[in-house]
Amino acid sequence: MTYSTDLRKRVLKHVEDGGSKEDAVNIFGVCIKTIWNWIKRNKQGNLSPKVKEVCPRKIEDDLLKKYIEAHPDAYLREIAVEFGFTAPAVFYACKRLRITLKKRQQITKNETKKKEKSF
Repeated sequence: MTYSTDLRKRVLKHVEDGGSKEDAVNIFGVCIKTIWNWIKRNKQGNLSPKVKEVCPRKIEDDLLKKYIEAHPDAYLREIAVEFGFTAPAVFYACKRLRITLKKRQQITKNETKKKEKSF
């Protein structure tokens, strides 16, 4: 969460009027490093908060789903080669889409108990 422009101006006004940065930390409850950053940004002429840019998705969701449905036994590295990305990029795309690529079947507790009794 960002600090409001009004708070930034009040902190800088306090420092410009002769108040110390340490006093501003105690009064306004912001970190001293933040005050230094605001002073630097104020000298550049832009005190407003930075706007975060949303990065576009590298791998298209529909294409990835179709590929995994067609090739359920494919490893991450094979999918990465097919799409031209890295294996971690494919991993995070699958995680975002809630697709698991486990190769081993899960054994439930009931099945293990049945196997133990037969010995």
